[in-house]
Amino acid sequence: MDHYDEDQDYRHPEDDWDRDLLLDPAWEKQQRKTFTAWCNSHLRKAGTQIENIEEDFRDGLKLMLLLEVISGERLAKPERGKMRVHKISNVNKALNFIASKGVKLVSIGAEEIVDGNAKMTLGMIWTIILRFAIQDISVEETSAKEGLLLWCQRKTAPYKNVNIQNFHISWKDGLGFCALIHRHRPELIDYAKLRKDDPMTNLNTAFDVAEKYLDIPKMLDAEDIVGTARPDEKAIMTYVSSFYHAFSGAQKLLEWIRRTIPWLENRMPENTMQAMQQKLEDFRDYRRLHKPPKVQEKCQLEINFNTLQTKLRLSNRPAFMPSEGKMVSDINNAWGGLEGAEKGYEEWLLNEIRRLERLDHLAEKFRQKAAIHEAWTEGKEEMLQRRDYETASLSEIKALLKKHEAFESDLAAHQDRVEQIAAIAQELNELDYYDSPSVNARCQRICDQWDALGALSQKRSEALQRTEKLLETIDQLYLEFAKRAAPFNNWMEGAMEDLQDSFIVHTIEEIQGLSTAHEQFKATLPEADKERQAILGIHNEIAKIVQTYHVNMAGSNPYTTINPQEVNAKWDKVRQLVPLRDQSLIEEHARQQNNERLRRQFANQANVIGPWIQTKMEEIGRISIEMHGTLEDQLTHLRQYEKSIINYKPKIDQLEGDHQLIQAALIFDNKHTNYTMEHIRVGWEQLLTTIARTINEIENQILTRDAKGISQEQLNEFRASFNHFDRDHSGTLGAEEFKACLISLGFDIGNDAQGENEFSRIMSVVDPNRMGVVTFQGFIDFMSRETADTDTADQVMASFKILAGDKNYILADELRRELPPDQAEYCIARMAPYSGPDGVPGALDYMSFSTALYGESDL
Repeated sequence: MDHYDEDQDYRHPEDDWDRDLLLDPAWEKQQRKTFTAWCNSHLRKAGTQIENIEEDFRDGLKLMLLLEVISGERLAKPERGKMRVHKISNVNKALNFIASKGVKLVSIGAEEIVDGNAKMTLGMIWTIILRFAIQDISVEETSAKEGLLLWCQRKTAPYKNVNIQNFHISWKDGLGFCALIHRHRPELIDYAKLRKDDPMTNLNTAFDVAEKYLDIPKMLDAEDIVGTARPDEKAIMTYVSSFYHAFSGAQKLLEWIRRTIPWLENRMPENTMQAMQQKLEDFRDYRRLHKPPKVQEKCQLEINFNTLQTKLRLSNRPAFMPSEGKMVSDINNAWGGLEGAEKGYEEWLLNEIRRLERLDHLAEKFRQKAAIHEAWTEGKEEMLQRRDYETASLSEIKALLKKHEAFESDLAAHQDRVEQIAAIAQELNELDYYDSPSVNARCQRICDQWDALGALSQKRSEALQRTEKLLETIDQLYLEFAKRAAPFNNWMEGAMEDLQDSFIVHTIEEIQGLSTAHEQFKATLPEADKERQAILGIHNEIAKIVQTYHVNMAGSNPYTTINPQEVNAKWDKVRQLVPLRDQSLIEEHARQQNNERLRRQFANQANVIGPWIQTKMEEIGRISIEMHGTLEDQLTHLRQYEKSIINYKPKIDQLEGDHQLIQAALIFDNKHTNYTMEHIRVGWEQLLTTIARTINEIENQILTRDAKGISQEQLNEFRASFNHFDRDHSGTLGAEEFKACLISLGFDIGNDAQGENEFSRIMSVVDPNRMGVVTFQGFIDFMSRETADTDTADQVMASFKILAGDKNYILADELRRELPPDQAEYCIARMAPYSGPDGVPGALDYMSFSTALYGESDL
């Protein structure tokens, strides 16, 4: 087992294998036989063997198995492939293992072994024998070859005919082998019967006894040694080393115990679970593979010692006394120490494995929790150090606060994990975890970061709350500003609108009312200015907070678009408009005073002219209706009225002038009079028309009277009947009034269909234009036709001549003036132009018209 001797090194120049040295065929044969037997003595422990040393080691599998058996260690997993590369790999693993034991391999390569190079293969096996069978032999401060030689000399010293000086010719007679066996197991050989001159018997005896009783395989034949002048030294050393190992059981056992106890007493724990499990596996191999043979060996030693002592006593020979320190009691004491060391080793291993399991579990748990925590904290410091609140609005700040509250809850929830991480790290330290420094460093980083996160979280929370309070204060001021600025702004806009409003007034009272309202408005300006200053004070307070606390305002007032500049601008505009409004009102007041003068001036005249016209209209109506005197008297009276009316025209003209002044001043009403210029004009025109028409009616009545031969009494009678039925004094008769008049005059107009037809005929005569009324002139014409003979053309012409003022022609204006409008237009449309020498432009021929009218000519 490598834990006993792996630190030793073996360097002897004569052991280096020279590639160019050619082996003696006899020596090669001896080495092949000896090395094969030696390898099989170990391989049989693994249940296998080799037949041909250079062939059976070519794939490296049995070579690796041999090394595992003789070293008690496990080699790397071999390749199971059949290709050359797999074989070279396996041999290289074996050679690397040999080299790891401090053996210098000279010129031995894996390719030569794989190729079946006998010389290289034997050289490799000899190197293995030296390292694992001879190197550890130690006798009185000599080791290896010299130690083995000294051991042989010491053991054969009592035998006179044995002189061991080397490992070749000193062994040719076989007595050396027999002496070694007899020295340790005298019962196996009768040494007294052996002869020096019978080497074959001696060698065969020794080899047979060794194979039969000592479990030493027969490595050489007697002929191999006797038949060569100088037996192969390596073959003899290999064979003799087997005797050494067979007879130095006590020493070997003690050495094994001495090597094993420190290993069992070594309580230095490994850092990894894998290493401790390997220790446990090694211990179990020790209990299963290495200790049982030693137990057997110890037992066999005791049996051999007791047997030897018994036979010596029976032979009356002195008792066998082992060298000091190799007594059976020494072995038992050493074995007791081994058992004691072994007793607590397995328990320690299991405890250590459980500890490492616990440590691995804790370490993994630490790593997982640390990784989760570190993943959670990633970016958190950067997030907490953001100054995003400096440019945030109040709503955004509130959202940031909610978000930060959620983060603080999350942070508090992670407190348990941090405490768990610290507790696990503490437990790892208490359990002496091998990687505690890195665990502690990581734990410290986590704790430091946790403290930093707590501090940053507190700092950010304070900053957010402070900013929220500032923004809430500013928001309240913004709201107050908006609440006060909005109505004030509306007031200013209304004031500007009113001050710029182009007022329209028509009376002095209206302008006085506007002036009074304006004065009242001006009285409110000081209070308004105070309100303005208060509103601006709110804004100044906001600005002071922003400047004092370095608040970075992201936007404007969210509650209004009104700003102080706008307030001041509108206020200045109001102040500018007030004096302009004063001037406008003063000017308008002066204008309304002038308008009032014009109204009174117009009203004073209109209130006289209007009643005068009305009076004249009534007088003319009475004249036309009343029957005082003859028609000529009435005509004279009317002409006098016409003259007086025409003489009144300058007053009308003067009133027109005043009216033009009123119109120029845009005066539309006048409370001092009910008369308007339009009324006056209409009344004046109606007066002129009425007087002219009345005169014309009288003239027509005269013409009708003269033309029809109607007496004045008849006319008076007609007038009396007409007036009687003209109950509304309108100067006309309605259809029913006219019908009643006719019935009163004796006309037979019944209520039957015939009567209605007759009345309809009469109405078509007296009302040809279908006006629905009958004038006095039409009434006279009808009555005259009904009461007098038919007019002649001469009578009609005489009537026209009177109307024309004795001219041979008549003008259209004269017809319109003298005749009713419908009759006048009728005549004008049918009269031919007058062509006489005395004619004037527009003259009409009434003579041809009269002749045609009465059938004397074609009209």
